[in-house]
Amino acid sequence: MRHPNPDVIVFNIKQRYTGVSATINALVPLQMQQWRLGYCGTTLSNGVVGMSAWQALALSRQPPPGRAFRIWHVRRDPEMMLGIFARDVLRLPIQLVFTSAAQHLHGAFPRWLISKMDAVISTTPLAASFVPNTTAVVTHGIDLSRFAPSPDKRKAWADSGLPGQYGIGVFGRVRPDKGSDVFVDAMIEALPQLPGATAVIAGLAQPQHQAFQQALVDKIAQAGLSERIVFLGEVPAGEVHRWYQRCLLCVACPRYEPFGLTPFEAAATGCALVCSRTGAFDQLVLPGVTGELVDTGDAPGLATAVRQVLADLPAAVQMGQAARARVSQEFSLAKEADGIGRVYAQLFAGA
Repeated sequence: MRHPNPDVIVFNIKQRYTGVSATINALVPLQMQQWRLGYCGTTLSNGVVGMSAWQALALSRQPPPGRAFRIWHVRRDPEMMLGIFARDVLRLPIQLVFTSAAQHLHGAFPRWLISKMDAVISTTPLAASFVPNTTAVVTHGIDLSRFAPSPDKRKAWADSGLPGQYGIGVFGRVRPDKGSDVFVDAMIEALPQLPGATAVIAGLAQPQHQAFQQALVDKIAQAGLSERIVFLGEVPAGEVHRWYQRCLLCVACPRYEPFGLTPFEAAATGCALVCSRTGAFDQLVLPGVTGELVDTGDAPGLATAVRQVLADLPAAVQMGQAARARVSQEFSLAKEADGIGRVYAQLFAGA
C-alpha cells in the first residue's frame, strides 16, 4: 500500500501498458517495502492504485517529514516536463530522478530535459554512453517468484491446447520495429524441419498495424502453416508468464530495442533464447550456453539459429536452465531495486 506522505513518488502517467509499465508494475511493490513510496499514474495490474498528477503536485508542496525534499522518479518525456515545471516554475521542494534506456543519441529536446534531472539512471552501459550526466547504471530486473519455471515444459505446453509437443514464442507488439515479420519468415522456413514445434505470437497489433498483421496471416496461410504459427493477440499482463512457462524457446528479434524485457522474463521461466543483436540481449544470451544471437532483420539466420537450438531438445532444456541461472545471478528484481535505492539515498545524503 502506498505511503500517505511518501519520500519518493514513482510516475507512470501513460494509459497504454508498455515495457516501462511492466518494469514499474514489478518494482513498485518491492520498493514500497523499502521506502516510504507513493505511486502516480494508471492503476497497475498488480492492484496498486495511483494518485493523479494533481494529487502529486498538491502533496509535494511541502517536503515529507525529516526530508529537505521529495524525489519524483520519472521515466518518460512528459513526466520530465511535469517535474521540471513543478520544481523550477512552481518551486516545489522536489528532486528528479530519470531512468534512461535508449541506446542512441536522444533528440535535442529530450537531451535538454535529461540535462535538467538531479540524477539519471541508465539501464545499460551503452545507454549511459549517450547520457553525459548518468549517475548510475542499473540494469532492469525480473521478479523471479512470478517468472518461475514450470516443472515440465512439455506438460505445460500440452495444457495450452495448441498442437505440437513444444512451443516457440515471441512476445511484444506486432509491428515492423519488433521484427514480427522476421519471426514469421523464419518460422515459415524452420517449422517444416521441426515437426514437434508450434510458434505463438503474443502481442497486440494496434490499429495502424492491423494491415501489417493481416499480411503476415496471409503469408502464413499461403505456406500452409496457419495451425502451427498462431497469433494469440494481447495476453493480459497477469497471464503472460504462463505462456513463457509453456514455451521451450523464446525468440526476440526486434530491429531496435532500448533494453527488451521479454527474453529476460522468458529466461527466468527456463526458456532457451534466440535474440537479435540489439537492446541488452548480448548481456543475457551466451551463445551455446543460454541460446544464440543473430543479426537484426536476418530471417534466414534466425531460422538457422532456431533449428540449431532445437536440434537437441534435452540440450535446449539445459539452455533454458542456464538462462534461468543467469537471470537469477545478474538480473533479479531485488538487484534492480537495490541499485535504484542507492541513487535515492545518494540524493537524500547530499541534502
